[in-house]
Amino acid sequence: MHLRSSDQGASLVEAALVMPILIMLVFGVVEFGRAYNAQISLTHAAREAIREYAISQNTADAEDVAENSAPTLDSTLMNFNFGPCNPGAPAQVTIGYPFTYEIPLFGNNTVDLTGIGVMRCGG
Repeated sequence: MHLRSSDQGASLVEAALVMPILIMLVFGVVEFGRAYNAQISLTHAAREAIREYAISQNTADAEDVAENSAPTLDSTLMNFNFGPCNPGAPAQVTIGYPFTYEIPLFGNNTVDLTGIGVMRCGG
């Protein structure tokens, strides 16, 4: 089946209209995947940090453990907040991380991600 030249032009116009939307959709999925991966890494780092903090009660060691357990994140951007660690009581660590989208699809291209870990402190 052969297309008439007017049909070929219509197909080209349709492709030109759909292609930017399709490209934005693909980039959006990729960027969401990157953000989700960063969130999972941050949560894992918070769990590892609170595990170290509950045992040693040393925030510097806990920060080192967290930074080493999330190698894909820039450790200089991590913000740590440790709660008190009283024996037998739960302690909490919160790690904040500003995630920057590589492709700014919408206005602000930075999102603050948070990882939280809670564990009972040892004596």
